[in-house]
Amino acid sequence: MEARLNVFAGPLAGKLLRHINSAGKVVGDSTLPAATQELVKIRASQINGCGFCLDMHTKDAAKAGETSLRLNLVAAWREAKVFTDAERAALELTEQGTRLADGGGVSDEVWANAARHYDEEQLTALVGLIAVINTYNRLNVITQQPAGDYEPGMFG
Repeated sequence: MEARLNVFAGPLAGKLLRHINSAGKVVGDSTLPAATQELVKIRASQINGCGFCLDMHTKDAAKAGETSLRLNLVAAWREAKVFTDAERAALELTEQGTRLADGGGVSDEVWANAARHYDEEQLTALVGLIAVINTYNRLNVITQQPAGDYEPGMFG
């Protein structure tokens, strides 16, 4: 598979990615648990069919110590007993926040559940993370970025 556009070359591409990366770093440096952040990135990327991001975030999560069992069960998190209640709340918010076009938006129940597990700063980080990963997913899917070559840490 060849990418339609080299999003890593050119001054405009570089500027755009620097800004998106900056937003991602703000979220990454927050108090939202790192494991939760990777689970959210993986789930949104599964929903959006972004192989590039799935390749990256499953490898990054594994390098950070995430188990293959949990990584393999992200898509079926509702049926899996390996996620905490807080992680489940984040995954549910991720699904509803990613599937906005389905017309339901984010329900008050899902928001309240997330708010039971995360403080205001963490909720802000969670919402920001869902927005950032969806941005990356769309960029990669539209331009057909190939998956499989990512090595943890290769982007800094």
